[in-house]
Amino acid sequence: MRIHHIDGGTMRPFGGRLLDGVGGITRRAEMVCHCVLIELDDRLVLIETGIGEGAVRRPDEWLGRRFIRMTRPVLDLERTVARRIEALGYRREDVTDIVLTHLDLDHAGGLAEFPQARVHVYGEELRALDGKFGPREKFRYRAAQFAHGPRWESYDELGEPWFGFGAVRQLRGLPAELLIIPLAGHTRGHAGIAIDTGAGWKFAVGDAYFHPGQLDLEHPHQPPGAALFERLVQTVGPARIDNQERLRELLRGHGDEVEVFSAHNAVELRALQSATV
Repeated sequence: MRIHHIDGGTMRPFGGRLLDGVGGITRRAEMVCHCVLIELDDRLVLIETGIGEGAVRRPDEWLGRRFIRMTRPVLDLERTVARRIEALGYRREDVTDIVLTHLDLDHAGGLAEFPQARVHVYGEELRALDGKFGPREKFRYRAAQFAHGPRWESYDELGEPWFGFGAVRQLRGLPAELLIIPLAGHTRGHAGIAIDTGAGWKFAVGDAYFHPGQLDLEHPHQPPGAALFERLVQTVGPARIDNQERLRELLRGHGDEVEVFSAHNAVELRALQSATV
């Protein structure tokens, strides 16, 4: 197994350190769409897809003007995850499976570039997309991103626990080293993706947190702008807070076995990219 950490959509919102905790407040903050490409012996598996090529070609339809004004995405085809995979020497058709933490537009935006791939997602998230929990939750998803008809593989039943978390086992057609771990809060069906690399676990937790200071074991903290944004976009607040504490407990007890990273922090992404060069 070989792992590549890829930015599938850079965003540069106003607010500087109020959002990302770096530099002054007059600079643009930096956010990323952290995607993970996994090379297996016979296929590629992609975790998250970023904003996608549709965001460049049809930004208003793909992302919506509100999201564009708020996050200031860098709309460049060469920065999309499909183009970055091709730059590594692969074809996008080599991606046979995609595993998503949730279906927000900056995570599912690239699905259309991989229409042949099976898309693995926690079942509660698909029910939210279908509108089971009302229009407010359905509204956050962009219909254009799913118009091609993704090949869904959804999961509801939990298997054996994973470090105290409920885990979906086994993902259809994928090796046992990949697990979906329910982490509700940001969305109702939000989940983390655990990867057994053979030398320890990597745990992609999506939007379970936005700033690494939230996992500080002594004094959890984050910039005020990130805290406000987190509350504004959450679906189940108490579950989000509980899962952040559970992540801290995971690191307290198993930080030498599990590396946790979120979807949008540029510092985390660069550190992982440097470690895998």
